[in-house]
Amino acid sequence: MKIYKIILVSFLLVSNLNAQNIQSPSEFLGYEIGSQFSRHHSVVDYFKYVSNSLSNVKLEKYGETNEHRPLYISYISSEENIKNLEEIRKSNLSQTGILKGNTDNKIAIVWMSYNVHGNEASSTEASMLTLYELVSKKQEWLKNTLVIIDPCINPDGRDRYVNWYNQVKSTPYDISQDAKEHNEPWPGGRANHYLFDLNRDWAWATQKETQQRLKVYNKWMPHIHVDFHEQYINNPYYFAPASAPFHEIITEWQRNFQIEIGKNNASYFDKEGWLYFTKESFDLLYPSYGDTYPTYMGAIGMTYEQAGNGRAGLGIQTDRVEVLTLKDRALHHMTTGLSTVEISSKNAERINSQFKKFFNNSNLEIKSYVLKNDNIDKTKRLKRLLDKHEIIYEFATNGTVKGTLYFTQEEGKMNSSSGDLVIHTNQPKGKIVNVLFEPKAFLADSLTYDITAWSIPYAHGFEAIASKTIVNSSKSIVSETIKNSVDKNAYAYITKWNSLEDAVFLGALLQKNITPRFSEKPFSIDGKSYERGTLIILRNDNKTLDFDEKIIEIANKNERNLHAVSTGFVTSGADFGSYYVKPIQKQKVALLSGNETSSLSFGEIWHFFESDLQYPITILNSDYFSDVNLSNFDVIIIPDGSYDNLLTKTFLDKITSWVQSGGTLIAIDNALQSFADKEGFDLKSKDTEKESETKNLIPYADLERKRVKDLITGAIFKSKVDNTHPLAFGYKDTYFSLKLTDKSYNYLEKGINIAYFEKNSKNISGYAGSLAVKKIPESLLFGEEKKGSGSIIYMVDNPLFRSFWDNGKLFLANAVFLLNSDIIKK
Repeated sequence: MKIYKIILVSFLLVSNLNAQNIQSPSEFLGYEIGSQFSRHHSVVDYFKYVSNSLSNVKLEKYGETNEHRPLYISYISSEENIKNLEEIRKSNLSQTGILKGNTDNKIAIVWMSYNVHGNEASSTEASMLTLYELVSKKQEWLKNTLVIIDPCINPDGRDRYVNWYNQVKSTPYDISQDAKEHNEPWPGGRANHYLFDLNRDWAWATQKETQQRLKVYNKWMPHIHVDFHEQYINNPYYFAPASAPFHEIITEWQRNFQIEIGKNNASYFDKEGWLYFTKESFDLLYPSYGDTYPTYMGAIGMTYEQAGNGRAGLGIQTDRVEVLTLKDRALHHMTTGLSTVEISSKNAERINSQFKKFFNNSNLEIKSYVLKNDNIDKTKRLKRLLDKHEIIYEFATNGTVKGTLYFTQEEGKMNSSSGDLVIHTNQPKGKIVNVLFEPKAFLADSLTYDITAWSIPYAHGFEAIASKTIVNSSKSIVSETIKNSVDKNAYAYITKWNSLEDAVFLGALLQKNITPRFSEKPFSIDGKSYERGTLIILRNDNKTLDFDEKIIEIANKNERNLHAVSTGFVTSGADFGSYYVKPIQKQKVALLSGNETSSLSFGEIWHFFESDLQYPITILNSDYFSDVNLSNFDVIIIPDGSYDNLLTKTFLDKITSWVQSGGTLIAIDNALQSFADKEGFDLKSKDTEKESETKNLIPYADLERKRVKDLITGAIFKSKVDNTHPLAFGYKDTYFSLKLTDKSYNYLEKGINIAYFEKNSKNISGYAGSLAVKKIPESLLFGEEKKGSGSIIYMVDNPLFRSFWDNGKLFLANAVFLLNSDIIKK
């Protein structure tokens, strides 16, 4: 026994000596942290070095970005805990009910995420400092704490920013705000490869980085999660507690422990005289942030915001005539990171006890959500999203469900049948189910940081009901395996058109030089009925020897059911040789990018074509757009943006001429302002009531709250849809749209109003100010203005918002493929 103790003490001494001898980031990299920005590969090298040198640090690669940069997390704890990492993980998950067992975990699990916004670059520098401090000086905290560090969530965005900055900065760096190094060019380094804001993607998981991160996050379900950010250069540091509104699902413990963490952070800042603020600006409502998503998964989720962002560089003079340096920014982030680990270590048992209580969902009012399976493709897509979060779903049995109907927001009944999705809240992740599916989130305060409505049944286009009783369901359902076979006697092959997957199939056909047609009228044949938009692939249009084999291969790959018919003579509707059965030519699509364009809107469309639709697109830049030969393209998409200097009268005349020759121009969101109220265009801004002249008598302290009356902060409105128009093929006669602003336009007088808000339209979920909401009734949502052989499509609301508003995607596919696509342009 004595020998064992001697060996153990000797081993601990050696371990401590190794930790003390570990190189600091500055020693390893060869420059002081804060004196230059570290490239992502250098950061990875340092984490690898520490992991290879110490037995209480483990590095794990969990993924790769679109630009093939590796994604890593580092586990830091005591050597004993690292040896028992898997046991700690399972013990923690048993507290949630995800794994069976009653083991009480005693280890606090603190996950710290850095650099989700690439040009908020000080936090990755801080991650290296934090790692070094933990392993060299704070080993005592690690005895009962497991720290998980993701040093850079967004390496593509970070290196985009760092590479640009290193190219343009002065030596020594220039602190003038006017200097080039403080004025980042479009699109900036904030977003990822596809220009998505990864901090708004946690719940929707549309991006590669998020999808890979969620796999490892769900393996651990940490107790504390900190998301490190930067804000404007003149702001003091922000840390928890957060501001209102808080989602009502957040527990009193979660709110109170945020206060304890904040006070501990404040004690360190007070000693240094550093400025900070709490309880302002950053609320806990929208579920897809790096603070809210972990909160709804039981953690204490927090945002820490340091002044800086892409403007700050290595050093900048603020409006307060102070110089804000990268060194200071990294130091502040290191301080709050270490403080958070410290307070977590001191409260490890209490944190675990309260974390376990979070997963008791017996008090949730809604017990089951039922979503009608009237479109198998949409159901499969939603199941894939739920799988990413490891949310359990089942399938309904035949019966009647009582509850709140999403279509009316009123109490009612819905008939359920086999195949309908049922998501119960009596599961470990029942609280986040409640947040993501509830018909309307309770809004305690209208001053919020993001959208206030996001309910999945609306976003995905499901008829649904929220029930206060547990709905009968079964765990499995037999899925149909689609296997088409060649029919050499087929006059044509027919398949439905009502989902994005149908559009993917169409795009695949076109890329293989197969010409399909679509029917503008419903028809029936062989005892089956088909809706408008149905694809008809005629042998006569595709006179190749391997026609059948190519069709079947593409259909099977895309899981599309084909119906082979031996005649073009229909029982009802238009025969296949009719004018109303139109050919679809391969569309050459262009997308505008550049300074005038919203990088986020551009990124959504770019990602949609490459990842969702899988159809080629040519990206044009605003710098040379006016010189482009537009006749090279069939479709041009102009994303949200401000185009006053680009879309001049001369260029609008050029675009009009191109449209008249058969082109399709698609304008989205604020891009419509370049056409509204202009001579030659039917789009007119809607006049609204003006506020009383007494508005200037409002007290100064009330002005901010007064302004929200003019705002719509991501609210859902129900629109009327003319689904006899090709833009709306595959849709029902209503569509729930996410409206982000109060901008509104009159119904088109000469054009076609395809989707629009009726006389008594109002928000059914989310906040819309009392003045803003008056602008929506009797206004346009989607419209077509015909010009010659072509069209201008006006999309007032963005149908692709953050790629999570899934039900809008088919509108854009329809605009690309079904409008003017029968025109062969020379």
